[in-house]
Amino acid sequence: MSVSSFATARTNALRLAVSVACLWLAGCSVLPKPPAQPVRYDFGPEPVAAAPASQAQRPAIALAEVEAPGLRDSETSVLYRLAYADAQVVRPYQLARWTRPPVQLVQQRLSSGLGRDRAVLLGGDGTAQPKVQGQSPAVLKVELEEFSHVFLSAQESVGWVRLRASLVDRQPQGDVLLGQTTFIAQQPAAGADAASGVRALTQATDKVVADMQAWLQQLGR
Repeated sequence: MSVSSFATARTNALRLAVSVACLWLAGCSVLPKPPAQPVRYDFGPEPVAAAPASQAQRPAIALAEVEAPGLRDSETSVLYRLAYADAQVVRPYQLARWTRPPVQLVQQRLSSGLGRDRAVLLGGDGTAQPKVQGQSPAVLKVELEEFSHVFLSAQESVGWVRLRASLVDRQPQGDVLLGQTTFIAQQPAAGADAASGVRALTQATDKVVADMQAWLQQLGR
C-alpha cells in the first residue's frame, strides 16, 4: 500500500469514528430524563414574639382538631386560583407539595402561637375535658375555609387564608357559644411562583393566629 493510500484510509477511519461518536452522543441526548422531584414546603420556624414579663397567664383553652371541609384529608398540593379568569377552579402546582396536609400545619401553628401565654389542650372535640385549676377550659373550634395562592391578575397575587372560629363553653346543660367570627388574611406574594405563594400563605397564617389571639383576649379568654 502506498503512503498516500494509507493516509486516505487513516483519514476515512477517523471520520467514521467521529461520526459514530456524534451519533452516540445524539442518542444519549434524546434518552428520557428522570422526572423532576416535587419541592416540599412547610411553614418554617415560627416568628419569635416574646410576651412582656408583666403579662399575666391567660385562661387555658382546648383546641379541637381543625377541620377543612373543602380539602381532602390527604391533600398536600400547593393550590392556586386564577381569580381574574376562573375563580371557582382550584389548581395544584405540579412540583410543589406541603410536607403535611395544610390543615395539620395550621393546627400546629395555632397550637404553638396561642400557647405563648396560655395552656393549650389538644383534642377538644370530646365531651370530657381535663380541668385546669378546677375549671374546664373553653373549646376553640376552627374550620379552614380557604388556603390558596390567589392570582388577582397575571402580575398580582396573594396568599389567601380564611378561618372560621367558634369558642364554646361546655356546660352540663349544653354547650354555650361564647363567640364566633371569621378571620381573613391576604398577604401579597413577591412573585408568581409556588415558592412565593408558600411564603405569602405562611405570613397570612401567622397574621390570622395573631388576630385570633386578640379576639380571644376581647372575649376574656
